[in-house]
Amino acid sequence: MELKIIRLTKTFDSKNAVDDLMLTLSNGVYGLLGANGAGKTTLMRLLCGLQRPTSGKITLNGKNITGLGERYQSLLGYLPQHFGYYPDFTAYEFLLYISALKGLSDTAAKKKSAALLEAVGLAAERKHKIKTFSGGMKQRLGIAQAMLNDPRILILDEPTAGLDPKERVRFRNLISAFARDRIVILSTHIVSDVEYIAEDIILMKSGQIIHFGKPQEITAELNGQVWEFAVPAAQAERYAAAFDTSNLRHTDSGKTVLRVIADRPPAAHAIQVPPNLEDLYLFYSREAAGQSTMLTQRFRGAADQADMLTQKLTHKSEDDADQQHPFRTIRSRTEMERKINDHTNCNRIMNHEGGIKE
Repeated sequence: MELKIIRLTKTFDSKNAVDDLMLTLSNGVYGLLGANGAGKTTLMRLLCGLQRPTSGKITLNGKNITGLGERYQSLLGYLPQHFGYYPDFTAYEFLLYISALKGLSDTAAKKKSAALLEAVGLAAERKHKIKTFSGGMKQRLGIAQAMLNDPRILILDEPTAGLDPKERVRFRNLISAFARDRIVILSTHIVSDVEYIAEDIILMKSGQIIHFGKPQEITAELNGQVWEFAVPAAQAERYAAAFDTSNLRHTDSGKTVLRVIADRPPAAHAIQVPPNLEDLYLFYSREAAGQSTMLTQRFRGAADQADMLTQKLTHKSEDDADQQHPFRTIRSRTEMERKINDHTNCNRIMNHEGGIKE
């Protein structure tokens, strides 16, 4: 199977959100990285047929996906950043409902729904209403609904948002097993998830693809430019302000270890280290944001503590979003069906209202 993007452009208000892209994808897992506004979500929506390109085209095995219509949509699975649901539906009822929208038979729907709830760790909560779920549980349910029709092309926008470390491991294993003989595209800001499971990385900036290839290949751009060195904690801020700093961590000895990107050694005792994908991602993300430094203040007393703090903050923001987001608090079947019908191009999968621009 070959999915080909040919001179693809999408323009909003005279700005190219996707700018003359050329890309060929075959079976495998692809990590889509880029700062906010890079064009990732627009590209995924174009791939799903939810938006029409301003120019260019997307082909599957040589045929334009626009002409393939329902045949192409039947091959798709899509998880948007925010998906709609009935708050009073149970997890199992929700998957049965989405199965019906995707055209699965009753027998197939029941079998597939039960299997996916088990796969995403929600089997014990199958009879619980979605409105009682945490942000991470809702995200796992969203992953399950995207896989109901056993898609040949699976597109996931921020699939690990809200997942704790254990759930992220489960997700990576699930996708790795699922990806055989399929095209999987996942966008995430959690670079470690991409490094673990993606065979190739697509790095976007300002609507264009600036890197495409294996992680070890595309990070070669920073060879000889990544350094680590320790300084007294009181001096860390001064050094971080003076250099492009991709990471710093405090130690029990009162020192701060900085990881910086520089053409020359930032200190006499600095040690050159191999670049990783996070260095490259942060380098371009900071550049895209117009910032002169790359300070990311992640104090790593312990990895588990950092993950737990991130999880708490994520749950809070998602819980707040549940109260505010107009599509995540659907009150009636009629309202849901109206919203679904607004997005029939992706086999009527529930998608985030608005949000067509990054």
